[in-house]
Amino acid sequence: MKWIYKITYPNVKIYIGKDLTGSINYFGSANNSLIKKDFTPEQSRNFEIKREILFESEIASDSEINQKEIEFIKKFGSNNPLIGYNQWPKFKP
Repeated sequence: MKWIYKITYPNVKIYIGKDLTGSINYFGSANNSLIKKDFTPEQSRNFEIKREILFESEIASDSEINQKEIEFIKKFGSNNPLIGYNQWPKFKP
C-alpha cells in the first residue's frame, strides 16, 4: 500500500509526506532542525504527533504518488513556513 500522509505537530504545523511501503511505523522525514527550533528543550521531552492518511493506493505508480504528494503540499500549504515543514516545492507568497 502506498500512502500520502499528514503529520500534525503540537504547534499545529504540518508535514505532508509519502510512504511507498505502507509502514505503520513511518512518520516522515521532515527536517529535524526546522522542527527543533520551534520547541523548547522542555517541550521536546514529551509531545504527541498525529499522522493522518490522506490518500492510499495499491495500484498507483511511484511517480503518481510523487505527484499526489505535491498536490497535497500545495492544498494544505505545508510548504509555507508559517504553516508547515515541507521545504519543496518552494513556497511563493
